[in-house]
Amino acid sequence: MTKPVIDHIGIIVNDLVSSVERLKPIFGDAITYRHLPEEGLKVAEFETQNLIIELLQYEGAAEFARDVMGELSGLSHITVKVDDVSESLSDLAAQGFQPQAGFPRKGAHGQIAFLKRDDETNLLMEICEAD
Repeated sequence: MTKPVIDHIGIIVNDLVSSVERLKPIFGDAITYRHLPEEGLKVAEFETQNLIIELLQYEGAAEFARDVMGELSGLSHITVKVDDVSESLSDLAAQGFQPQAGFPRKGAHGQIAFLKRDDETNLLMEICEAD
């Protein structure tokens, strides 16, 4: 197996603007903002040399996003970049990993699939096939 590439780390925050301001001294000013009203999310992405730090703020009901990522603020998920989401899901299924309902689908970073939270580690993982 080749070394995996971490695409981004998702962090749920209560207030996107204040969280961005708080983290600028650490992560700098290279920030991309996204508004995903269909998902009920506002997003700020800090671009570092080796990965993206993605801050996510729920807005409105955000039912699908909350079902996928949970209610708690803080570290939400780790996303691994893959060449082919469908092929990766097949490989991961053989190891006992299953996608959450509604995945794979188009996401902010390309074709994505959130996996069911792992019982052993309690980690929420996502795989992403970049556009």
